[in-house]
Amino acid sequence: MTGRVLALAAALVCGVILVCAGLTGVVLTGSSASASCGPVVPAASRLSGPPAPSIPGGPFPAVGRWDSTQVGAAATIIAVGVQRHLPARAWVIAIATAMQESSLRNVPGGDRDSVGLFQQRPSQGWGTVEQLTDPVYAAGKFYDMLITIPGWQTLPLTEAAQAVQLSATPGAYAQWEPDAVTIVHTLTGLTGGPAACGITISPDGWTQPVKAKPGSRFRTADRPTHDGVDLIADRGTPIRAASAGTVSRVRCDATDVRTGQPWSCDRDGDPDLTHGCGWHMDIEHPGGVVTRYCHMLTHPTVTEGQPVAAGQVIGVVGTSGHSSGPHLHYEVHLTTDGSHDHSSGSAVDPMWWQAAVGAPLDA
Repeated sequence: MTGRVLALAAALVCGVILVCAGLTGVVLTGSSASASCGPVVPAASRLSGPPAPSIPGGPFPAVGRWDSTQVGAAATIIAVGVQRHLPARAWVIAIATAMQESSLRNVPGGDRDSVGLFQQRPSQGWGTVEQLTDPVYAAGKFYDMLITIPGWQTLPLTEAAQAVQLSATPGAYAQWEPDAVTIVHTLTGLTGGPAACGITISPDGWTQPVKAKPGSRFRTADRPTHDGVDLIADRGTPIRAASAGTVSRVRCDATDVRTGQPWSCDRDGDPDLTHGCGWHMDIEHPGGVVTRYCHMLTHPTVTEGQPVAAGQVIGVVGTSGHSSGPHLHYEVHLTTDGSHDHSSGSAVDPMWWQAAVGAPLDA
């Protein structure tokens, strides 16, 4: 790789994703690195930029059943998504698609005239054989088509992938979603563990979802229905699972109060014009505890039914839904019968709870 291309790739990736939630060490060098744990996406959700970079060949770590070469292909897919300022959901869809189509290998042939990671066909207008066997080009063409699909971020993965690929086996993509999510987590800095980013897990197994100044508190006199605490943080700040558990809900919840119609979660919300939690998710923890994370910038990087570890990055701070600025609205729900009630009736003060489990929010 020439110095010019390497410098371009370094500037591109380092400017968008920092190591403990991004690709700096892995994509550029194939090794771990240390850096600050700042925003994982730029303040602007769409920016103009240079052409997609060439990506070094590794070595990359094996991840589960996927060897170094296959994980390297996934790293290229992610890097192209980063260059295009697409959210992590796009990376997961693209990687799962390539898992089904080629087992993440840049194969020279396939069914009829299909080639490359995504088994794209020259006869269908995707490009030449030479272009389609270039993983950077092939990933770019996949993303080009994906973002034209209405509502692609909220579609089930298999539907979004099928809308691009038009496969004879449209349901096959779903099986690869957990593996794709695992690779994204591994290549975006979680291999070093939370301690690499200065994240402390309490003896009870809890941590702060973000280290930020608390703003509006739980059920104050002027906001008696505010069931959580607002943690004020910059747009793009990584949000972490407060404790180990299983993701039970991933949703977009935003409504235009004037029309009653959906308000996209992929745009900033409004404190007067919008209702709802925006991009949000719930995690069920042992003992009947539920935590909720609201107003994320993009689709969370986890899926329903996925187990998560304490300190694992699950999304990034945004201002979707009923929100006046970037922050994490964080809730804790507690039941004594272990029923994992998600309703307002089970909400408790997160400030009290986090202090009780050894991970105070105002520390």
